Amino acid sequence: MSSPSFASLEGAYDRLHPKVRRWIRDQGWNELREIQARAIVAALDGAGDILIAASTAAGKTEAAFLPILTAVADRTQSGFSVLYVSPLKALINDQFRRLETLCEAMEIPVVKWHGDASPSAKRKAIDKPEGVALITPESIEAMFTRRPADAKRLLAAADFIVVDEVHSFLQGPRGLHVASLLKRIDAMAPTSARRVGLSATIGDLRQAAAWLRPVDPDRVDILQAKSDAPELRLQVRGYSEPPDLDDPDHAEGVAEADEEPASDALPQRIALDYIADHLFGTLRGSNNLVFGGSRRTVESAADRLRRRCEKANVPNEFFPHHGSLSKVLREELEIRLKDGKLPTTAVCTSTLELGVDIGSVKSVAQIGAPRALASVRQRLGRTGRRAGTPAILRIYVREPYISRKSGLLDRLHMNTVRSVAIVRLLLAGFVEPAAPSPEIPSTLIHQILSVIAERGGISPKPLFDLLCGPGPFASIGTSDFAGLLRHLGSTDIRFLEQAPDGTLMLGSEGEKIVQSRSFFAVFETPEEWRLTVGGRTLGTLPISYPVNIGSLVVFAGQRWIVREIDEKTRTLLVAPHRGGVVPRFERNTFEPAHDRLIAEMKAVYEDDDVPPYLDQSGRDLLSAGRETFRDWDLDITTQVQEEADLHLFLWRGTQATAVFGAALSMAGLECEVHDLGLILPKTKGEEVNPILEKLAAMEKIDPMDVAEFVKNIGGGKFRESVPAPLARKQWADQNAPLIRTAQTMARTVLM
Repeated sequence: MSSPSFASLEGAYDRLHPKVRRWIRDQGWNELREIQARAIVAALDGAGDILIAASTAAGKTEAAFLPILTAVADRTQSGFSVLYVSPLKALINDQFRRLETLCEAMEIPVVKWHGDASPSAKRKAIDKPEGVALITPESIEAMFTRRPADAKRLLAAADFIVVDEVHSFLQGPRGLHVASLLKRIDAMAPTSARRVGLSATIGDLRQAAAWLRPVDPDRVDILQAKSDAPELRLQVRGYSEPPDLDDPDHAEGVAEADEEPASDALPQRIALDYIADHLFGTLRGSNNLVFGGSRRTVESAADRLRRRCEKANVPNEFFPHHGSLSKVLREELEIRLKDGKLPTTAVCTSTLELGVDIGSVKSVAQIGAPRALASVRQRLGRTGRRAGTPAILRIYVREPYISRKSGLLDRLHMNTVRSVAIVRLLLAGFVEPAAPSPEIPSTLIHQILSVIAERGGISPKPLFDLLCGPGPFASIGTSDFAGLLRHLGSTDIRFLEQAPDGTLMLGSEGEKIVQSRSFFAVFETPEEWRLTVGGRTLGTLPISYPVNIGSLVVFAGQRWIVREIDEKTRTLLVAPHRGGVVPRFERNTFEPAHDRLIAEMKAVYEDDDVPPYLDQSGRDLLSAGRETFRDWDLDITTQVQEEADLHLFLWRGTQATAVFGAALSMAGLECEVHDLGLILPKTKGEEVNPILEKLAAMEKIDPMDVAEFVKNIGGGKFRESVPAPLARKQWADQNAPLIRTAQTMARTVLM
C-alpha cells in the first residue's frame, strides 16, 4: 500500500507497526482517511493529548487505535496499556468487535469490562493485566471501591486513555463523574496517561479540550476532520390537530378511526395518525430511525405503524426502542438493523442517538419539532454513511387547530418556525456549547464517599486536593468543601465520621450507600415532577427550568399555579388558575432551547422566504405564523395584552427567560415560561411596568437573592443531601451571567 496522498502527512502509513500495516492491507483499504493520517502523526510524534472530531462513520476509532497500538506494541510493563472509556455497554461491545481482529493481529489482548461482560475474561485480565481494556465509568468506579489494590495495579500504568463520545460527557453528572475518575487515575499513576477524546458532535472544541485536560487544555491537539458530509435531503411536514382536541399529547393512545369502533361514534383521527400514514407509505422496505421524543409518542407511533402492517397483510417492520424495554428486546432490534437482511424501522427515544453500531440507515425522521442542534446532528449522522448515498431527514411538525378562540401563541405556529430555524442553523454548522451542570455538589458527594471507601479513610486536605482544583469540581472552594464535609457528618445525614486524628471515614449511612450495587452509577433515570391537586395526582411532566411558588404550568389542557413544592418527592402541589387563553403549543419542558435558536426563530418570522423543504401544509403554517407575527408588530413590540394576559416577548433561550421570570416572581408577578418569552396571567402593562422600571434601574441584582426564591435548584443522585447554602451558591454562580442580563431584558421589554 502506498502512503496517503496528503502532502503534509506523507509517510503516515509507513510510521505504523508492520502488523498494523498488514491488517490494513487485509481490510482492503486503498488509503488512510485524512483524519487517520493526522492522528497517526499527532500520536506518534507528539506527547500531548488529542481530541479527534469527525462525523459518524469517519473512522475515528481506527484513527485513535492504529497509532496507539503501534506505540504500545512492544510494551512489557504489567497493567493495561490502553483504557477505552465509553458511556454505553452496547458501544463497548461494538468496539470490541471492531478491534478484536486488529488486536489479535498485533498479539495484544483486549477485554470487555462491564457488568454484562464475561467474568472469566475479567478474571484472566486481573491475573495478568495487559493490552486494551474497554470499560464503562461504572466499572472503573466499582474497581476503585471494591478492589482498590487491583485498580492501581490494572489502571495506573496505562499509556493512553481513550474517551469515546466526548460530547456526551461535557455536561451532566456522568461527565463530572468520568472527569473525576480520570483525575483519580492520574493521581495513582507515576506518569499521567495521554488522553485521546473521540466525538462526532461538539459545539465548542476548546470547551471539549478543557474537559479532556482541565489543568492544561492548551496541551490538547485538536484534530477536526474536513467536512465530507454527504448530500442532505430533508423535508419538514406540517400537520394540524383536529378541532376540539384539548390535549393531543395525552390523546395519542386512543383508538383510530380506521379501526372497528367500540361504540357508534368513530374516534377522532389526530395528527399522529396522519404522520403514521406517511411513515408507513414512505419507509416500508428499508432501514430507518424514527425519533419520537417521549416514550408515549414512541409507543403510540409504533403501535399505529404495526396496525397498518396488519391491515395491509404485510410483515411488521416497525418496532419501538426505549429505555423501559427489556435489554433483550432492544438488542434484538439493534441486531436486526445491523444485519440488514429484513427491512426494519426503529421508532425510538434518544436510545439510538449515540454510536451503537446499527449500520447505516436510509433515513432519519423526527416526530415533533427539534429543540437542540447537537441531537439533530448526532441523529443525522446515522444516515448517508455509505459512499454516494444522501443523508435523509424528515421532520413531522404538529400544530394546534386554529379557531376564533385560539390564542396568540398558538397562532404563531412556533413548532413550524422552530423547525425552520433548526434547519438554518444545521446548514450553518452551529452546535450548542455545553451548559453548566447543576449536579456538581451531588456528584462531589458521590466521589467523596468513593475515595473514602477506596482508601479506608483520608484527611480533609488530601481529599480536597484530590477531587477539587482544576477539573469537574473547580467551582467548589475550600470553605464550601469544609461546610459540605460538616453537613455530611451531621446527625441528620451520617454519611461521614471523623476520627480523633482528623481522618474521615464512612458513617453508618455512608456505609450502606457505598455497599449498594446502585452506588457505582451517578446518573439517574430522568425524574419527572408529579402534579397533584387536592390530593389527586394529575400526572407527571419533566421540568428543567427554575420553578418557584407562584410559577404557572400548563398540563392536561389547563393552566395551574404552583402553591407548594416538595423537592424530596419531586411533587408540585398546584391549584387551577383561571384567566386568559390556555395555549396548546408543544411544551418546552423536555429540553431547553439555546439563545441562538430563539434568535434564529425571530429571524425566520421576519423573513419572507419559503424554504423548498417545506410541504404545502408546512408552508401554510409558516405563512400563517409570519402573518400573526406582523399583525402584532412583534418585530418591535415587546408587550402584548391578550384578554387578561400580558405577553412579554424576550427572544432569549429557555434558561435566561426562566431566570428573568424568577426575578419578576420575587416582585410578586406570576409567570409562565415559553419559547418566545413569558406570560403574566391576569396582569396589565400598567401593573408590570413600574416593576420593570425598578428592575431596570437597580444598580445590581444579587444572584443569591434570586437563588433564595427558586425551588428546584438541586440536581443529581444525592441532591437531597446537598446543604441548601451550597446548592444555592452553585446555582447563583452558574446563573450570575443571566441574572446580570435581567436589567437589560427589563429595559428591552419597557421599550
